[in-house]
Amino acid sequence: MKFSASTSSNRQDSKAAPSTFGLEQQIKVRARDISFDLVGITTSQPPQHSRHLQQWLAKDFHGEMGYLARNADKRVNPSKILADARSIVVVGLNYYTGDHDRTGRVARYAWGARDYHEVISEKLEQLSGDIAELGGPSTRCLGYVDTGPILERDLAQRAGIGFIGKHTNLISRQLGNWLFIGEILTNLELSPDPQEREYCGTCQRCMDVCPTRAIVGPYQLDARLCISYLTIELKGSIPVELRPLVGDHVFGCDDCLEVCPWNRFAQQSPVRDFQHRETPPLTECLSWDEAKFREFFRGTPIFRIKRRGFLRNVCVALGNTGDQSALPALEQACKDAEPLVVEHASWATEQIHRRR
Repeated sequence: MKFSASTSSNRQDSKAAPSTFGLEQQIKVRARDISFDLVGITTSQPPQHSRHLQQWLAKDFHGEMGYLARNADKRVNPSKILADARSIVVVGLNYYTGDHDRTGRVARYAWGARDYHEVISEKLEQLSGDIAELGGPSTRCLGYVDTGPILERDLAQRAGIGFIGKHTNLISRQLGNWLFIGEILTNLELSPDPQEREYCGTCQRCMDVCPTRAIVGPYQLDARLCISYLTIELKGSIPVELRPLVGDHVFGCDDCLEVCPWNRFAQQSPVRDFQHRETPPLTECLSWDEAKFREFFRGTPIFRIKRRGFLRNVCVALGNTGDQSALPALEQACKDAEPLVVEHASWATEQIHRRR
C-alpha cells in the first residue's frame, strides 16, 4: 500500500514542532505525536542485503510469491521508486497485546478487527503531510506499508530502529519482535541516524523452535517451508508431508518470534484496532458459507486468503489436533462446493480416524 504527499496542504491540523529543533528532530516529534513508537532516518542508498535478495530468489526460496522477483530491481534501488529520493524515514508501531489461550492459532498481527495496513497507512499519510509541510513546497514524499517493493527490514536496521534477527524478522531492543514497519521516501536531504548492530549472539532459539525447519540457516528463510507461507501465500494444496507440521496454525505462525529473548521488553500496545478478538471454534468455522466468512473477517488480514484458504487451514488444524467430536463438521466439509476444502477435510478425517 502506498501514497504520496507533496505540499503542506495535506495537513492543516499538524502540531507545531519547536522551532529550535532541526528538521530531523521535528519529523521525529511529529511521528511520535502520531503515536509511532520508533522512528529513524536513513539514506536512499541501496540496502546492504541487496545481493542476498538475488541469491535468495535464485534458490526459489520465495515459492509462489512471484511479485518478489518481478519487483526485485525496485527493492534493491529506492531511486526506482522515487526518482529524486534522498532520504527514507522509517517508523515502527508496536502491536503487542498480551497473550491469550487459543485453539486454531492466528499470528498476533492479525488478532484485531481491522487490517494493520489501513491503520498504519492513515498514520503514514498524516506523517507524510507533516514532512511536506516542514520541508516546503518542493518536498515530495512517498509512503509504503509492507506491500511495497522495498527491503523494509534492511532499511529499518540502517535507520537504527532495530536489527534483523536470525529468523529474518526485525527485533527492537526496546519492544521486542512485535513491530509493524512503515517507510516514507522523500527528496529532502536529511541526516541519517546510526545503524543498529545485530544482537543475536549465539542464540538460535528461533531456528530450533521452527516446526518445519524453514529457517535453514542464520538469517536464511526458505519461505516454501514456512507455516506463514503455507497458510497465507500458498493458494493451492498444502503439501501432504508438511500438513502434520502445521499443527493448529490457521493463519500465519509466531513460533520463531515468541521464543525470542528480546520479548522481555515487549509493552502493551494502546492501539484499539490491534486488540485480540476471539474466533469461534474451528468446527463452527467449517460451517460458514461465503456470506458468513465475509461478515466476520471483512477488513481483517484473514480476509485476504478468502474462505477457501481459511477453511483449508482449519481442516489441517483439526486433522492435527481434533478428536472424534470434530468428525461431523469435517464430514460435512467433505461435501463442500470448493474442491480445496474437500481435499483437506478428507485428509483431516482420515487423520482423526487413524488416531482412534
